[in-house]
Amino acid sequence: MSGPDRRVPPDEFGQIAEFFRPLTRGAPGALGLLDDAAILPDAEGRQVVVTQDALVEGVHFPTASDPAGVAARFLRVNLSDLAAKGAEPFAWLQTLAWGAGWDLDRRRTFARALGAEAERFGLSLLGGDTVTTPGPLLVSGTFFGRCPAEGMIPRAGARPGDLLFVTGPIGDGLLGLKAVTGALADPSGRLAGRFWRPEPRLDLRGPLRACARAAADVSDGLVADAGHLARASGCGVRVELDRMPLSVEGRDWAAAQPDPVVALVALATGGDDYEVVLAAPAVHRPALEGAGCSVIGAFVDGDSGVFHDGRKVEAGPGGWRHA
Repeated sequence: MSGPDRRVPPDEFGQIAEFFRPLTRGAPGALGLLDDAAILPDAEGRQVVVTQDALVEGVHFPTASDPAGVAARFLRVNLSDLAAKGAEPFAWLQTLAWGAGWDLDRRRTFARALGAEAERFGLSLLGGDTVTTPGPLLVSGTFFGRCPAEGMIPRAGARPGDLLFVTGPIGDGLLGLKAVTGALADPSGRLAGRFWRPEPRLDLRGPLRACARAAADVSDGLVADAGHLARASGCGVRVELDRMPLSVEGRDWAAAQPDPVVALVALATGGDDYEVVLAAPAVHRPALEGAGCSVIGAFVDGDSGVFHDGRKVEAGPGGWRHA
């Protein structure tokens, strides 16, 4: 008689591949569940890009947080996925499970803040469902954006020789979490602001559409998300930590740590930055750098990994993974 199965269970991506990829039945718009979005054609020949994500209280943000901050974070992290696809957002569907402690005043504050954010980004709520739960708050959204025909920037598409770019500073998501949990002083409030109100890079839609072969937003961590691009594209990637852009707070924090290289690894794997990491041919370097992007490595056939001053460093799994 065999004993219980003690194999290590697959992580989030393994579970997607085993449990849910067969359910796509090969639908081309599902992209094999290898991307952060799916594609639906619209009546005018454009692509409707669809993405879905959820936030859980106590997992994606601390419990008893300001409802306005939760609403802003929910909307913006979902829009970040559309930004990485080069899509123009226009609507969303929402499922909301009010958790314990969410009385009428907190719910009203959340809804008002959600409305203000939606107006800022030109979004309309199309419907959804609202329930209550004895557990933590859960809010999930399905967001819709438009691209020109064949215009969505995929996760798969990088080629060896392409440069690896990132659109802005990395590490503020990790430091922002430290700030909102009280683990790091934040006298200006800027880091906490970056956590609650990350700026989806919708402003770079034009340069990304013109230049990027592949792209993803930096949610799991820069190293992990660059790796997602490489694996989906069937190549390797070199991430060079010494070229990674940092904010003033990120540089100061790294310099104050006992080992600056270990600190850079922490910033590169912390996640929640909501910048865009992308692959583009070298010919587009001037245009992308002119738009504020930074070269931080390259896609390769050979030795891939994380490097600092030409030496390979250990970066673990590269970022956050749900079990």
